[in-house]
Amino acid sequence: MDQSERPFLEVEESVTGQRWKERLTPLARREAETMAERFSIDDRVARVLAGRDVQVENAVAFLNPTLRDLMPDPSALTDMDAAAERLADAVKRGERVAIFGDYDVDGATSSALLFRFLAGCGMDTEIYIPDRIFEGYGPNIPAIRELVERGATLIVTVDCGSTSHESVAEAARLGAEVVVLDHHQVAETLPDTAALVNPNRHDDMSGQGHLCAAGVVFLTLVALNRTLRQRGWYGGNRQAPDLMQWLDLVALGTVCDVVPLKGLNRAFVMRGLDIMHRQRNAGLVALARAARQDGPAAPWHLGFLLGPRINAGGRIGDAALGARLLTTDDPVEAEEIATNLDKLNSERQEMEKVMLKQAIDEAEAEIGLGEGPSVLVTESETWHAGVVGLLASRLKDKFRRPAFAISFDDRGIGAGSGRSIAGVDLGAAVRAAVELGLLEKGGGHAMAAGLTIQREKLGAFRSFLEEHLAKEVGQQRSVRELKIDSALSARGATVEFIDALEQAGPFGASHPQPVFAFPHHVVRFADVVGANHVRFAIGSSDGAELRGIAFRIADDPLGKALLNGRGETMHFAGTLSSDFYRGSKRVQLRLLDAAVVPSRL
Repeated sequence: MDQSERPFLEVEESVTGQRWKERLTPLARREAETMAERFSIDDRVARVLAGRDVQVENAVAFLNPTLRDLMPDPSALTDMDAAAERLADAVKRGERVAIFGDYDVDGATSSALLFRFLAGCGMDTEIYIPDRIFEGYGPNIPAIRELVERGATLIVTVDCGSTSHESVAEAARLGAEVVVLDHHQVAETLPDTAALVNPNRHDDMSGQGHLCAAGVVFLTLVALNRTLRQRGWYGGNRQAPDLMQWLDLVALGTVCDVVPLKGLNRAFVMRGLDIMHRQRNAGLVALARAARQDGPAAPWHLGFLLGPRINAGGRIGDAALGARLLTTDDPVEAEEIATNLDKLNSERQEMEKVMLKQAIDEAEAEIGLGEGPSVLVTESETWHAGVVGLLASRLKDKFRRPAFAISFDDRGIGAGSGRSIAGVDLGAAVRAAVELGLLEKGGGHAMAAGLTIQREKLGAFRSFLEEHLAKEVGQQRSVRELKIDSALSARGATVEFIDALEQAGPFGASHPQPVFAFPHHVVRFADVVGANHVRFAIGSSDGAELRGIAFRIADDPLGKALLNGRGETMHFAGTLSSDFYRGSKRVQLRLLDAAVVPSRL
């Protein structure tokens, strides 16, 4: 067998049933060696870069990304100039502007960005976030009527609106114009707006389709700022705002919407984290405190501490809480909203726990003893519609296939959410089902989609998914590999190494967190904490120790291997992160897998 084809550390089948594989190809290994030698980069960091297709000549620039180098001319986006001109008109005329946002983190951050800019221009502006349960996603006709009645002459939709033909037409009938700032996949026919900026529209050649809505809004503000300057708006008592001060909001939306962390997105997050560390946004400061965030903000904090709490308002509480939190400058109000969101998040977690057990039971019954369906479709009349996306995500992770969770009301109308695995475009499948009349409405991304369905069409929808996605799902599920970036020891997992590694980040979608293997380490201790998590420590032969955590695995084979493995020597694999304990920074291993050390005969 060619050396490059051999399993890493000879692990053909790990505790979780995966084959360990070195991420780097022979060519990438040579690139990593060249990087390390030419630029004095830590060889393990160089391996991480080469494993993510960073070329030798781009290594230094990649480690030090700048917005100046990566920011495109906003005018490259279709309709951007029209959007900037219409918004500039509104500013100069002093129009009342309504911002219609989505109820998730991307919607809240996008709304807050635009609101803060317009408020700085002295504009009369309001944010409208629809109720997830009663209004659903995107602008609806009753809300449009309400906003116009309150005096809005311009409605700007953020993170939604690209397919809202009827609502846009209603706004026009009532004498208001609509500007759409969005990033979701769209159909061929677009609503008749004053401007529709969406890098994923079919006639957009900007190459910025990886942006989330907050990124699109930020580019729009750059364009608007330029237009206002050209029109002579600034001067005297009017000062152009420092757009960089709001990059913390862009970073939060980018991480939480799980868009690819490459190019401009990566720069947004790195610079946004710098701004967040300065604690300028009262709402984010209060939320970090309520979430018991340890140490300076990192991408993990955004995705797993701050984001879920902002989302909790949209899922089971007041959908507008997140946007209110991010736009207030009053520390007392911020503290009150953050405390409320933290409480809602705890309630959401308890609710999710009960619903998840029901969903898993239903999925296991559907799968039975065989392979089961390629796409899981679970449903209930008792589930809260605001939590179905979380259920779908958990099911996708547990059963390694795309999954939908649908909450039906007493009229037989279901609101559902789906999550996909890499290589399977769920958004395209949902849009095709809409066109066939199987769904009332639906859309989304390759990895996530939402839908509305009538109960009598559920069986046909299941059959459609099986027919259209079985081949792709089968191909993706046949690959059971864990890609390893490099081997490391407990002694080598230092704070200094983490600091060097973080320069190659931030890590996330399309820029995966590095996975390190720890060969021949001993389980020092392991116990169960929290909601089925396992905390543990492993040690190397030289006496060094590394502490770690494995999430939601206490009852799984990996958890049992840890809990029953005290004193056992095994290979371990996971990701490294910073952890703050009593004010000091330390390294923590987040375990993904383990393997029995092959015996030598």
